[in-house]
Amino acid sequence: MRQILNKLYTISGWTAAFFLVAICLTVMAQVVLNLLDRLSSLITGEAIGLTIPSYADFTGFFLAGASFLALAYTLRDGSHIRVSLVLQHLSPKLRHIVEIWCLGIAAAMAIYFTIYTGFLVHESYIYNDLSPGMIAIPIWIPMFPVLIGLTILSIALIDELVCVITGGEPSYEGKGENLLEQDHADLHAE
Repeated sequence: MRQILNKLYTISGWTAAFFLVAICLTVMAQVVLNLLDRLSSLITGEAIGLTIPSYADFTGFFLAGASFLALAYTLRDGSHIRVSLVLQHLSPKLRHIVEIWCLGIAAAMAIYFTIYTGFLVHESYIYNDLSPGMIAIPIWIPMFPVLIGLTILSIALIDELVCVITGGEPSYEGKGENLLEQDHADLHAE
């Protein structure tokens, strides 16, 4: 089961990276088209009018997909912002209880938002909601990666909660919290 979940989190992270690359390529293509348009304007006196229709909409959709699909991967990697200032001053037993409480609340919220987003995606599909751009995209299509990302985040939070309840360490423990200290130590080592 652990291998399947880790693979799910990794695939989610790579899919988020794919969406980031799609944003980059779309914006770069539009910049090139803008330059060609400007060059044409300088040479012929008229702009050609080159554009990627709805490119701003597409990049926004890609950003939403990237943001939500990256949540579970970054949670497990310790890249989420956690305020551990209070936790580090608690006794190990109390810290364990607070960690369970925090993961329980986070999992409940993630599940709530997943269910609510599922209803929104279903409603958008039923009513055939379309984006308002030059290219009308059914809204449920860009909302679907958001739903998938929230679902995987919910799974990851439940996974972490079960791990902590059964006495294990959370996967994010000590990973992202000590980055500045590690960088500082690496600088002094050189």
